[in-house]
Amino acid sequence: MTKQDIHLYTAATMNGYKPVLFLEEANVPYELTFIDFSKKEQKAPEYVKLNPNGRIPTIVDRSNDDFAVFESGAILWYLAEKYGKFLPEDPKEKSETLQWLMFQMGGVGPMMGQAMYFQRIAAPNGHDEPFSIKRYVDETRRLLEVLNTRLSGREWLAADQYTIADMATFPWARAYPWAKIDIDELEHLQAWFERIDARPAVQKALTIPKAQPVFWGLADESEFLKENAARFASDVKHSKN
Repeated sequence: MTKQDIHLYTAATMNGYKPVLFLEEANVPYELTFIDFSKKEQKAPEYVKLNPNGRIPTIVDRSNDDFAVFESGAILWYLAEKYGKFLPEDPKEKSETLQWLMFQMGGVGPMMGQAMYFQRIAAPNGHDEPFSIKRYVDETRRLLEVLNTRLSGREWLAADQYTIADMATFPWARAYPWAKIDIDELEHLQAWFERIDARPAVQKALTIPKAQPVFWGLADESEFLKENAARFASDVKHSKN
């Protein structure tokens, strides 16, 4: 049986969905390996050889001497250049796209991630930090306001076209319910959500490797909250020591 060029290692997280979004949108066949956090598979020696940071996602390009790429933004950039899709060729438009990709990588993702961590993992495990929660929720709201302003009068974040900047930002920003962020009055951002939600490839991608409707505010969160908090309870205990 012929193996696909791209072997993707991922899980159902905001970062984990990013390469799936690209591969599904670009109609690129790929092999998928689900990384099970409960089994600490992201820390297994054979996986750390591919991704020294022990995180997801990672790809291996079999058509390029088994070249491994880690960090979700770097993966999107690599795939976009490899397949010539969702990254403009014009130098200014390309730079614009990469600027907004870096905005997600350096701002939206880290800040929303901390807002989620302190509310959804630390607090349920007895480590409630109101100051930290407010700090990260407020900063996330500010970043979403930046996105809202950017999207005023335009459909996409960069180059007047759907790009890897949109793919990178969407899974995080769209998870505002899970981060408990108020998006009232951010009408341009909401319209952008609707445009991307309407894309069939996006809806398919958000079920791979597993659908998490709770992230998007589309399911009851009570049971998942308990499961999620328990899964990462050891991380909270470690941080106390």
